[in-house]
Amino acid sequence: MAWQDWPAAWQWVAGCWLFLVLVLVLLVSPRGCRARRGLRGLLMAHSQQLLFRIGYSLYTRTWLGYLFYRQQLRRARNRYPKGHSKTQPRLFNGVKVLPIPVLSDNYSYLIIDTQAQLAVAVDPSDPRAVQASIEKEGVTLVAILCTHKHWDHSGGNRDLSRRHRDCRVYGSPQDGIPYLTHPLCHQDVVSVGRLQIRALATPGHTQGHLVYLLDGEPYKGPSCLFSGDLLFLSGCGRTFEGNAETMLSSLDTVLGLGDDTLLWPGHEYAEENLGFAGVVEPDNLARERKMQWVQRQRLERKGTCPSTLGEERSYNPFLRTHCLALQEALGPGPGPTGDDDCSRAQLLEELRRLKDMHKSK
Repeated sequence: MAWQDWPAAWQWVAGCWLFLVLVLVLLVSPRGCRARRGLRGLLMAHSQQLLFRIGYSLYTRTWLGYLFYRQQLRRARNRYPKGHSKTQPRLFNGVKVLPIPVLSDNYSYLIIDTQAQLAVAVDPSDPRAVQASIEKEGVTLVAILCTHKHWDHSGGNRDLSRRHRDCRVYGSPQDGIPYLTHPLCHQDVVSVGRLQIRALATPGHTQGHLVYLLDGEPYKGPSCLFSGDLLFLSGCGRTFEGNAETMLSSLDTVLGLGDDTLLWPGHEYAEENLGFAGVVEPDNLARERKMQWVQRQRLERKGTCPSTLGEERSYNPFLRTHCLALQEALGPGPGPTGDDDCSRAQLLEELRRLKDMHKSK
C-alpha cells in the first residue's frame, strides 16, 4: 500500500519522525557535506510531497521552527562575527537606509529619519546585530516592518519589541507574524517622521507576504522597495503558500513601480541568481555586465544591494516572462484564446523548476 493510501494519522506520525531525523542530520552535519546538501535538495525539490508539507508546517507553526532558527543564529554568529558581507548605507537628504547582514545570507535594514533620529527596522532576524546598529546610529527604534512570518525574517521581533517598549510591530494578519501589534492591509501607509512607507500585498512565498515601499517624494530621492522574499537581485522567492498565478500577480505589482526604485532584498543571492540567468539567457549583455560587477564585489565580501528595478527588468528572468525570446526558448506559447497571463505563469513555473535543477548541481 502506497503512503498516499495510509490513514491520515499514520501519515502524520510517519512524516513527523522522518522530518525530525532529517532536521537532526541537517543540524549536526557540517555545512558543506554531501548529506546536508542532498537532504536540503530533497526537501526543496519535492515541495508537494508529504515530507515537505509536514516539515514546512512544523517549521512555521510549532516550536521546532524556532529551535531551527536559533541554531541558524548561533552558527552564523560564530562563522560571521562581523556579518556575512560588508555593506554601505545610502543617505538621501535626511533619510538613511542601512543594510545589516544577518544569519548566513539575510539582510535586515534600518530606515532612519536622520533629523528626528527615529528608525524603522525591516525583518530584524538577529536582534543583537540590529540593536548594535541602533546604538551606533544613536536612534530610537519606533517600528518593525515584517515582510512575512518565517523565522529568518521575524526572529528578532520579540527581543526588540521588549527592549523598545514603544516599538510597534507591523505585518500582515494573515501570516501569523510573532508579536504583531499593528496589522496592515494592501496599500496601508506607515508614517514615521518624514518616512512614508506603503505596504503592498504580495502573496505567494507566504499567504500574507508584504513588501514595503518607502516613498522618495518627501526627501526628494529615489523610492526604496524592501522586498523580503518576493524579489531578489536577478531572482524571486519560492512559492510556498500559493501558485504560479499568485506569484506572477505579486511580481507584476512590483513591475508597476518606477525604474529608479531601489531594490533592497531579503537575501544575498546575487551571484547564484545571475549564474542561473546566464543559463536561460546566455546572450543577455546586461546580465553579463552585472555579473562581472557582482563577482568583483563578492571577491571582497561586499554586499550587492541595492539594484534598481530598471536593472532588474533587463536581466532578472522572473521579471521577463513577458519577453518573447524567453517564452520561445523555455515556455509554451499563448493558448488558443491568447491567454498571456496563463502562459507567463507556466513559464514562471518552468523557470523555478530549472532554477532548482541548476542549484542542485
